[in-house]
Amino acid sequence: MNTTTGDQYLVKKINKAIVLDAIRKHGPLSRAQLSDLTGLNKGTVSTLAGELIEEKLASEIGLGRSSGGRKPVMLLFNRTAGYAVGIDLGVRYALAVLTDLEGRIVAEEQRELERRDADYALDVLAATVKALIAQAPESPYGIVGAGIGVAGIVDDKGTVLFAPNLEWENVELQRLVQDALGIPVAIDNEANAGALGEMYYGAGKEASDIVYLSVGTGIGAGIVIGKHLMKGSGGFSGEIGHTTIETNGKKCPCGNKGCWEQYASERALMDMAKPLGIERFDGLVEAACQGSPEAIRLFHEVGESLGVGIANIVNTFNPELVVIGNQMTRAEPWIRNAIERVVSMRSLPFHRRQAQIRFASLDTHSAVLGAAHYAISAFFAKERVTL
Repeated sequence: MNTTTGDQYLVKKINKAIVLDAIRKHGPLSRAQLSDLTGLNKGTVSTLAGELIEEKLASEIGLGRSSGGRKPVMLLFNRTAGYAVGIDLGVRYALAVLTDLEGRIVAEEQRELERRDADYALDVLAATVKALIAQAPESPYGIVGAGIGVAGIVDDKGTVLFAPNLEWENVELQRLVQDALGIPVAIDNEANAGALGEMYYGAGKEASDIVYLSVGTGIGAGIVIGKHLMKGSGGFSGEIGHTTIETNGKKCPCGNKGCWEQYASERALMDMAKPLGIERFDGLVEAACQGSPEAIRLFHEVGESLGVGIANIVNTFNPELVVIGNQMTRAEPWIRNAIERVVSMRSLPFHRRQAQIRFASLDTHSAVLGAAHYAISAFFAKERVTL
């Protein structure tokens, strides 16, 4: 390719990405407003906007308010130009959603996982996603891809290297799911997905430094610093549930003893609930709702253990916001006070003063919406240009 032509082509792609990004984030906008916002001249904006309309990624929605001349035609991002699938693959369930290109949920499916072997989980996952895809409305780009958040250590090739609670090692999940579904697939740790879900769609929209805690069967963390997900040198950061809080404590499936998640997770809670004859988290929540002092005491105890670890997080990262997500969001009425009291006692005053502790505003859907965001981002990176 001629260098000059190549440069012109690249510049055009970058400019189109800038215009599309502005429409996505700030629309509806007129062409004049787009020119002011992007710094591109009006002729360039008009040409690129025309191409985006032709590509069905933007549409004209009518006239805006006049500033003196003719009323301008307003442009809006076409969020139904395609659809994405987000999947939260837990230890006992597969939750999947179909979203538009702005992350709005269109359909949802959840299936229980009765076994932990990877072949079985893959079959359930594929059936769940296919049921969702069958519900997708007609669109120019169809299903643009799927994102999966999985409770385990995932490498940059989409292989689940180690998932102690699933009892998986070296499962090539990305390749297997892509082969089964025939669409692009992105894989990450579900706590990272949850952090992105809350940052883009939930409680973390206004914060730049967030620690998202996924408290389910285990405990994972998605750490966002300056609006960027911190993944560590190998991409494996966030296994905070396996930090030691008791030197000779309970044995953990990871091989260690005294891991935080052995005292503060849903599984730890249910182990303590066995003498009550309650085997499922739903049953314990229902008992607490009905005023059971034993159930409320167990939630309080787990809340205190969560507070110990959260105080360590506050002291270490000095975040603006700690978001508690996954199944434990449903226990907020009985654990919030215990968490706040312990964090107040155990964290340093300067750090404590700045940190807010919230429960995920997306409830149990943080990870699944973050996973959908991976698929949406991959679509725009592939079809346009990443900036």
